[in-house]
Amino acid sequence: MTAIILFMAGLAAIAGWWLSQQRLAAKPWLEEGAIGDFPGGGASLLPPAKIGLGVFLAVVGSLFALFISAYSMRMELTDWRSLPVPKLLWFNTGVLIVSSAALQWAQVAARRDDSDNVLIGLLAGGVSSVVFVIGQLLAWQQLNAAGYLLAANPANAFFYLITAVHGLHVLGGLAVLGRTTTKAWRGVEVSRLRLSVELCTMYWHFLLLVWLILLALLTGWADDFAAICRQLLT
Repeated sequence: MTAIILFMAGLAAIAGWWLSQQRLAAKPWLEEGAIGDFPGGGASLLPPAKIGLGVFLAVVGSLFALFISAYSMRMELTDWRSLPVPKLLWFNTGVLIVSSAALQWAQVAARRDDSDNVLIGLLAGGVSSVVFVIGQLLAWQQLNAAGYLLAANPANAFFYLITAVHGLHVLGGLAVLGRTTTKAWRGVEVSRLRLSVELCTMYWHFLLLVWLILLALLTGWADDFAAICRQLLT
């Protein structure tokens, strides 16, 4: 239960920071001048696509929060046998960090109308994300070869389920990222790609955050952190 509270608190903090960057707290009725002469005074600064992505990420975050809650409660039962976390997951984590950083690079380049670096960032982010998915499949293969089958233990089933759902979201993001990369490759103006690049970057940062939390859960770090928090509060 502590893990899910920490997860939701983290998501809430990030959502609050993101919303603060969108000037949703602007009070145009207190501003002086014609409508549209000040930030937040005309149409909404948030494009519908960005609002839609925010809602989608909130839903996905709730889904993973439920997984974390179920995982935390199920592991308390006596038939739970934790499986060893493949070392390959650490490499995969590094690759996903590179992917997120590459897309951040592309977003910064898009703001500067630097088409060359936009394309480089998108390609690097896409390739490293594909490597991440392949690495996750290889980690599954290693566990199966070691005898940690899906139906052998509830801990195994949760590991495969959680990593599979996260991987599916990476694949879904790759479909959108692929379209954006194709447009950049064809020479579409950066101004027309800026929003797509920003949305892809937001999505990848979210996937990275979720994966880091899941990794902490699977390796037992989340339990250690929760225990430290309980000691500090008592």
